[in-house]
Amino acid sequence: MTLETLIQTHGYWVIFFGTFLEGETVLVLGGVAAHQGYLDERGVIGAAFAGTLLCDQLFFYLGRRHGPAVLARRPAWKQRVDRVESLLARYDTLLILGFRFLYGLRTVTPFVIGMGAGITTGRFVVLNAVGAALWSVAFGAAGYAVGNAAEAFLGNARQYEIAAFGIVIAVGASLWAFRHLRRRARARAGDSE
Repeated sequence: MTLETLIQTHGYWVIFFGTFLEGETVLVLGGVAAHQGYLDERGVIGAAFAGTLLCDQLFFYLGRRHGPAVLARRPAWKQRVDRVESLLARYDTLLILGFRFLYGLRTVTPFVIGMGAGITTGRFVVLNAVGAALWSVAFGAAGYAVGNAAEAFLGNARQYEIAAFGIVIAVGASLWAFRHLRRRARARAGDSE
C-alpha cells in the first residue's frame, strides 16, 4: 500500500480522531496532505471541525454530570480550573470562542464550563461550533500553507514527503508523549501533597 493510498483511505478518520484527542499537528498534516492533492481541503476542515466539536461537547457534558467527582480524582487540574474560572468571569464569550488556541486549557475549559459557569447548554453549543470552525479553518489553512511553502522551497516536494510526514509524525508523537508524561508527573506530585 502506498503512502498516497493510505492517506486517501484513512486520512479523514485520522484527522477526526486526532483532533478529537489533541489536534493541531494532525490538522496541519491534513492541510499538507490536501495541498499535495491526497485529501480535499474542505474534507480536512470538516473532519477536524467534527472531531474538535464532539470532543469539547463531550467534556462539557462530562463536567455537567460528573464535574466534582472527576476533579476529586484529578487534583493536578486544580490550577488550570482556577485559571479557566478566572478567565470565564472576565471574558466568557471570547474564552469559549478561543480556548482551543490556548495551550494547556483546551480539555479543561469545556469541562469547567459544563460544571456550572453560568453558561447555558445552548449558548455553549453555538459558541463552541463557531470556535471549532475558526480553529479548523485556521489550522487547516496553516497546514495547506506549510505544504505550499515546502513545495516552493524544495521544488517537487513529493520526493521528500515520506521523510517529511515521518518527521512531523515523530515530532507530534514526541510532543504528545512529553505532555502526557508531564501531566502524569504533575498528577503524582498532586497526589503526594
